[in-house]
Amino acid sequence: MSEIKKLQPTCIWKNFDALTQVPRPSGHLAKVQQFLLDFAAQAGVEAFKDPAGNIVMRKPATPGMENRKGVILQAHMDMVPQKTPESTHNFETDPIQPWIDGEWVKAKGTTLGADNGMGVAAIMAVMESKDMQHGPVEALITADEETGMYGANDLPEGELHGDILLNLDSETWGKFVIGSAGGIDVTATLDYKEAETDQEDVAVRVTLKGLRGGHSGLEIHEGRGNANKLMVRFVREAVEECEARLASWHGGNMRNAIPFKAEVVLTLPKENVEALKELVEDWKADFTDEFKTIESGIEFFTEPTDTPATEVPVEIQDNLINAIYACHDGVVRMIPVYPDVVETSSNLAIIDIEAGKAVIQILARSSREDMKDYIVKTLESCFNMAGMKVETAGSYGGWDPNPDSETLHHLLRVYKEQNGTDGTVEVDHAGLECSVILGKYPHLDVVSLGPTMRSPHTTTERCLIATIEPFWNLLRQALEEMPEK
Repeated sequence: MSEIKKLQPTCIWKNFDALTQVPRPSGHLAKVQQFLLDFAAQAGVEAFKDPAGNIVMRKPATPGMENRKGVILQAHMDMVPQKTPESTHNFETDPIQPWIDGEWVKAKGTTLGADNGMGVAAIMAVMESKDMQHGPVEALITADEETGMYGANDLPEGELHGDILLNLDSETWGKFVIGSAGGIDVTATLDYKEAETDQEDVAVRVTLKGLRGGHSGLEIHEGRGNANKLMVRFVREAVEECEARLASWHGGNMRNAIPFKAEVVLTLPKENVEALKELVEDWKADFTDEFKTIESGIEFFTEPTDTPATEVPVEIQDNLINAIYACHDGVVRMIPVYPDVVETSSNLAIIDIEAGKAVIQILARSSREDMKDYIVKTLESCFNMAGMKVETAGSYGGWDPNPDSETLHHLLRVYKEQNGTDGTVEVDHAGLECSVILGKYPHLDVVSLGPTMRSPHTTTERCLIATIEPFWNLLRQALEEMPEK
C-alpha cells in the first residue's frame, strides 16, 4: 500500500494516490477519463464526458439546501510529463511513484502531478462524501489544460448550471486568486535545404543540463536559467572562434516550462576541438558564477559523436542564431498597480533544428491584451527578420480581478474563522482556466484556491502535506455555508 494513503485527510490522499496510478500526461487522457467516469458510477453521482473531453459530474443538494447557490468545483485532469535524465519512466503507461520526504510529498524521478491532481482529488472527496451538507454541486474536470487549455476552450455553452466557480488550481495555501494572465502560443518555423558537411570536419555533441527549469508563469520572475538562451551564447562564440557549424539543436520539451536542458551537435575542423572544449569550460564557469544564488547543478560538457552528412547552411545558421539571441525571454514588465506581480512575459520554451526544419516555440503571457499583442509582435518581428514564418495559436484572455466578489469574502471569512489569520488576495501571472470559462459563463462568481505546491512542471514538484487538511476543512465548511440564491 502506498505510504501517502496514511496521510490525513484520507478522503483526499486516497484519491490522489489512486490518480497517481493512472497515466494522464497531456494529450493522452483516455485512461484518466475512464477512471473518473468509473469513480462517479461507484460514488453514485451523475457523470459524462462532453465533446471537449472534459468530465462533468453533478451531485444534487442535500435535503433542505436546495435553495443554496450552485457551486462548480473545477480542476484539470492532465499533468506535465517531466522526468530526470536517468529515469526510464513512460508517462503513457507507468504509474507515478509518490513518496514522503519530511514535510513534502514528491515523486521518484518525475513530476508528481499534484498540479492539478490535488484539485481533482478534492473534487472526488466531495462527490463521494455521504455526510457533507451542501447545495447543488457540479464538477468540471477539464482536458489538456497544460498544453493549451483545450478542454476549457471547447467547453460547450449551457453545459454548466452553477452560480459560483471554485477553481482548485492555485498553489499557495492561504492565497485566494481573483485574476490571472492571458496567454498565447507563438511558433516560428523555417524549412531549409541542408548543406553537405565538410568531409574533413568532425562532430561534437554539446549538452547543457542541470538547470532548475520551472513553471513559466509562477517562476518566470525568479531569474532562473533558460537552457536555450544560455546555449545560444556559447554557440555564437563557437561559430566565431572555432569555425563551428550547427548541425542540430534540441532544447526544452514543454511550452509552459522553463527549459532546463539543451543539446546541440556542432561540426568543426578537428584541430579546433580542444579549443571548443576549453570554450565550454569557460562558459560553464561563467554560467555557474552568473547564477550562483539561483542555479546549483549546472552541467555543461562535450562528447564526440558521429559526423552528420549534412548541416545547417551558413546563412540560415547565422540568422537562426541571431534570432534566438535576440528573442525576448523572461519578464517584460510588472503590473503597475500590483508591482510584485508580473504583467507580461515570454518563455523561449522549445527549439528543434534538424533535417531541414527549424521550429521555435514560445509561450507569451500578459494580463493586458494590448501588452500581449505587443510581446507577440515583438517576437514576430524578431523571427521574421530571420526569414521564419510565425504563427499564433491557443490564445486565451486574462481574468479581470473582482475584489468585491461575494464568494471571495465568504472564503476569507471562513479562512480567518478556521485559521485565526487573514488570507491574502492576489492576481497571478500563471494562466488559469477561469478566464476562458468566464468567457462562456460570464455570470459566474470565480475564486481560485488550493494547497501549497512548489516547482510544478519540474521533477522537484512537491506538495506540502500540512496544507491539505486545512484546505479540505475550508472547502468543506465553505460548501456547507454557501449563501442562498
